Amino acid sequence: MIGEVSLYGLFLPPLLLLALAALLVTRLLKLVLARTAFYRVVWHPALFDFSLFILVLGALTYFTRNWS
Repeated sequence: MIGEVSLYGLFLPPLLLLALAALLVTRLLKLVLARTAFYRVVWHPALFDFSLFILVLGALTYFTRNWS
């Protein structure tokens, strides 16, 4: 993942696009977890949400590392 992604002539770092995708996936997971009352057993929901975002971002980065 070296280089930039051209979006209508605007060059963006790939990590920014992955972070936006991870944010969307994390929001969807948060909605599902909230509907299943998972947050009642979570000690610190904000810390859990941040950790979930980092895990999703890491997974997206890992699975898209060979795209060029």
